[in-house]
Amino acid sequence: MSQARRHLRPALFLAAVSARVATTGVAARRGLSAWPAPQEPGMEYQDAVRALNTLQTNAGYLEQVKRQRGDPQAQLEAMKLYLARSGLQVEDLDQLNIIHVTGTKGKGSTCAFTERILRSYGLKTGFFSSPHLVQVRERIRINGQPISPELFTKHFWPLYHRLEETKVDLAVVEVGIGGAYDCTNIIRKPAVCGISSLGIDHTSILGDTVEEIAWQKGGIFKRGVPAFTVLQPDGPLAVLRDRAQQISCPLYLCPPLEALEEGGPPLTLGLEGEHQRSNAALALQLARCWLQQKDYRGIGELKVSRPSLLRQMPLAPVFLPTTHMRHGLRDTEWLGRTQVLRRGPLTWYLDGAHTASSMQACVRWFRQALHRRPRPSRGSEVLVLLFNSTGDRDPAALLKLLQPCQFDYAVFCPNLTEVSTVGNADQQNFMVTLDQVLLRCLAHQQHWSRLDEEQAGPEPGEPTSSLLAPHPPEPRSTSSLVFSCISHALLWISQGRDPVFQPPSPPQGLFAHPVAGSGAGVLREAAAIHVLVTGSLHLVGGVLKLLEPALSQ
Repeated sequence: MSQARRHLRPALFLAAVSARVATTGVAARRGLSAWPAPQEPGMEYQDAVRALNTLQTNAGYLEQVKRQRGDPQAQLEAMKLYLARSGLQVEDLDQLNIIHVTGTKGKGSTCAFTERILRSYGLKTGFFSSPHLVQVRERIRINGQPISPELFTKHFWPLYHRLEETKVDLAVVEVGIGGAYDCTNIIRKPAVCGISSLGIDHTSILGDTVEEIAWQKGGIFKRGVPAFTVLQPDGPLAVLRDRAQQISCPLYLCPPLEALEEGGPPLTLGLEGEHQRSNAALALQLARCWLQQKDYRGIGELKVSRPSLLRQMPLAPVFLPTTHMRHGLRDTEWLGRTQVLRRGPLTWYLDGAHTASSMQACVRWFRQALHRRPRPSRGSEVLVLLFNSTGDRDPAALLKLLQPCQFDYAVFCPNLTEVSTVGNADQQNFMVTLDQVLLRCLAHQQHWSRLDEEQAGPEPGEPTSSLLAPHPPEPRSTSSLVFSCISHALLWISQGRDPVFQPPSPPQGLFAHPVAGSGAGVLREAAAIHVLVTGSLHLVGGVLKLLEPALSQ
């Protein structure tokens, strides 16, 4: 049961997009019991998500792996069992025309670009990704839309009842963690594979070096299945090249987007940030390769007739992107990644960066966006950071990368939309207590204070917190606050000035702390407030749930 939640979500996706109808008799003939799914009258979407939450959270799974260090191959065998319980066999997945994508950063954006390009050709697409931001059903998308609560619920309880009408032309599947032993790697015959930029993340599972992580990512390579990657540092690129050669996987290096733009108008991307150009270049190659395999015409005229080599690897084709490809890149949406919401005097910058390399990209994007912003003719501008970090990541290193942004206020809170999440199963986490997550936020605040002192020299007093004792020292010139949930943090930051986020009056005493009180006056009078939300995709998801209520509908 400890790994059930991690396996159930991919199994649910595969059940939803597969074409072949299965019955309970199929499972019985194979010597497997049917999935125990008593769908009681009145069982609704929130009930299904609550049941899912009781199995295992991502954080809990990672802790278990760190403690046990068991056989990673056993996870793939367990996934096959869960798949069989749903009435499917691994061989059935060969019919799904899967595009399998991994990487440390940018794999979700690459999947989003790829899916949108192919949908612009009139194809019906399936898309599995993780984590979700607002609702768990976001992880399973048909034609770009999360499956409905009704469809999620129908498949969750009796998983062996599968729907023919959701058959798709192709499925874009994002790896969860790593690649070699990820539960999505039961896919035997994808149409094409992709690896986005590599970096350090999930070190307790994948290894401490980029080379070790590259070995894990290269585990999705399959014999004879074309694979593409973007330019990587020499070490991990050599690992990918060797891994591909060992199993006779043709691996190609994507040329930069500039090479594809030559001779035509510049490409417009629906996702902001210079780093998205690398993801778009990979997505174009994945989409074109898939279309080529399916004998589609109009897949982009080749610019270079002879293949060339770079770093002992063949370069992927250099071609002129088609109109469908251009529209797909332009129309791509991917919530919580370099996303901007403009609300009256407030501008929210949302990016789920949570590794050192992705945070560097986030800071570049944020500073460039500030540089391009229109300046108010009168009044002050205030820069606010809203941050949280979870898991085995190094929050001090991430916060140090954010220092050049010169925030006026740094706000820390856990990834909880409200102090109590009883009414919202999508945001529940049964594996941690409120005290645990608040202590981590206080540690983040202390890291920020030390970084401030290193930058500006020692000043009297300690960091202030809205959770600490009633008589703190005088506030520093750069102030920080800790709130017990996202809703309280947004209440303080917005001060009622966001025309969409208009919650009830704040709890009594919420802004009683001196820093909260003085800062509230500054925020109420500011001509413009720029808020960067980063450090965790789950934090970004909680913020989006409150700022964009329609996402919860």
